[in-house]
Amino acid sequence: MALPTRETFIAVQKNGDGDLTAFKTSSGRVLNYEEALREVQAGAIAGVNTFKGRDGEFYIRGDADGDPTNNLDALPGF
Repeated sequence: MALPTRETFIAVQKNGDGDLTAFKTSSGRVLNYEEALREVQAGAIAGVNTFKGRDGEFYIRGDADGDPTNNLDALPGF
């Protein structure tokens, strides 16, 4: 049985400070940051991971692959 294809993030929304606040997935779903964080932690989104910041909070980041063009900050807005 083939594994289902995991979604990817294809676009982002940012606030006035440039912080990521929402994500659009490859299937067209729009997730706020908390929803996206839960899905990334559950392994439902490909190409990203979470890390714990110095403030103790968890954050989403793209997998390090040496290609800056697919960084979350480089994704188009929506």
